[in-house]
This record gives sequence, structure tokens and C-alpha cells, in this order.
Amino acid sequence: MTERVLITGGAGYLGSVMCEHLLAGGYRVTVVDNLIYHQSSLFHFCAHPQFDFVFGDARDEKLMAKLIAQHDVLIPLACIVGAPACDRDPLLARIVNFEAVTMLNRLRSQQQLVVYPTTNSGYGAKSGDVFCTEDTPLEPISLYGVTKSDAEKALLDSANTITLRLATVFGMSPRMRLDLLVNHFVYAAITDRYLVIFEKDFKRNYVHIRDVADCFLHCMKNRDRMVGRPYNVGLDSANLSKEELALKVKEHVPDFYIHFAEVGQDPDKRNYIVSNQRLREAGFEAKRSLDDGIRELLKGYRMLKRMPFGNV
Repeated sequence: MTERVLITGGAGYLGSVMCEHLLAGGYRVTVVDNLIYHQSSLFHFCAHPQFDFVFGDARDEKLMAKLIAQHDVLIPLACIVGAPACDRDPLLARIVNFEAVTMLNRLRSQQQLVVYPTTNSGYGAKSGDVFCTEDTPLEPISLYGVTKSDAEKALLDSANTITLRLATVFGMSPRMRLDLLVNHFVYAAITDRYLVIFEKDFKRNYVHIRDVADCFLHCMKNRDRMVGRPYNVGLDSANLSKEELALKVKEHVPDFYIHFAEVGQDPDKRNYIVSNQRLREAGFEAKRSLDDGIRELLKGYRMLKRMPFGNV
């Protein structure tokens, strides 16, 4: 029997790509989204017989109870994403990022699988010298990180759940975001032609959006041996400092001027490198490189004019 997948927030940056991968994999997909950013990112799926869309809100308990009962796999993507967006409306962030997820968990049966994307930003302001594993204590330093970590814990305390601690995602999507670090650096390189970087040695991990989508499918197909655990999802070759990332972009945009400021601070204090060994042992490895992503972004940005693709 064809499995039915419910995605909350499926018209967003990740969901717009994930729908494509799930439909190509033979799944029936229902998206529920309130289109808060006025997205039109799912129009091209409307002709697909395995796709359906519900205009609604992941906080609506009556609606969610009805939809959850009709599906086999639940993917809660609805989220106020990123520290700036959460700081702008902390109450909304807590309700959407935590309370709506725990409500979904309460409404489902234990036979329904939940695959939940959290963030490896929960590792917080580490030294950047030691690999964070899934056993590393979470020390989120933003409201965004706190809400996602709290939701993850609630899910992992329940049966039949898998959580994915995503690295900073990059790549093109029908619902584009320019505020993600790789996407932002490439956009700055071809528009402003310069970038000022504070705390250039702070490190993070990165992963291509299509590797993330593929990882969700892998979890669904291998649930029996993966449930009950969190998994870091990142590109092993992309544990990079901000300086290293900027210089990588410069390889593709030679006239990109980068100024590393010695005075000043970046409000984002995250500094960590991540091990993806557990996910590799579970049979999945991210393969799309930063170079692949940068080339893709350069092509995509030729299509952008004055289009607001940030969350704030």
C-alpha cells in the first residue's frame, strides 16, 4: 500500500524540495500550510495525482487531528525558523516550534512514524575544536535553538520517532531563503561584490537541501533500525569557518572582496564542528558538495531581481 505522508509547513524552503523527492519516491503527500510568506512554491505539484494541499495552520488542533488520522508518516516542518525571526515574536515561536509539535505528537498513534527536523545549532557556542556527536550535551544559545531542542526531547521520549539535527542548509528552492549562510555569502558575492565578516574563525557544518530531502526518505525506508535516536545531518567535508566558506565562494566569484573585521561581533555566536558518523553507520551520507551548491546558487540568482527571500 502506498504510504501517506503529512507535512506541516510543506510550502517552505525545505518542504518545497522534499515534496518533489517524496512524490518521485512514490509516496502520497499532503501539505498543510498557512502560507505566511505568500508562497507559490507548490503550484507545479497541483497536477500530480498523489499530491494534495490543505490551507490551514499546524496550531489548529481540530484540523490536525483530522489530518493526522489519515496519514502514516508525519513530518512537522512548520516552524518560525532562525534566531532573528524567533526573537521578533517569542510567543509565536514557542507556540509554533514547540507546542504545535507536542500537540501533533499527542494526537498521533504510536504506529505513526514522526521524522522531525531540528537543528545542530543546539550544540551552541562550542570551541569549534572538538566534533559534536549526538551524545554531546545540547546548549542552545538562542530561543530558536531552545524551542527546537525542547521539541526534539519531547519526541524522543515517545515511541516511533526519528530526529534529524540539520547542519546549515544551502541550495536553491522554489521558496528561496537568502538568510542562510552559504546562500547569503553567494548572494553578497554577486550583488554587493563585498562582505564584512566578524569572528571569521567561528565554524559550522553545512548540507545541501536535496541531501536533506533524501535523508528523510532514507529514514522512512529504514525506520525499524533508526527510530528512537537523533542523527546529525551534514556534509563531512563542510565543517568550515566563515573565512573558509567565504574563500570557497571567492573561488567561483573572483572579484568578491572579503573584509575580515578585527573589531566587532557577530550576533550569531555558534561555533562548532559536527560528526555525522551515526548517520553514516545508518546507511546515509550527504554527497552534494559546497562547490555543487555554489554553482547551483549562481545559476539560480540570475533569476532573482527584487524578491524578498528572508524570514524577517
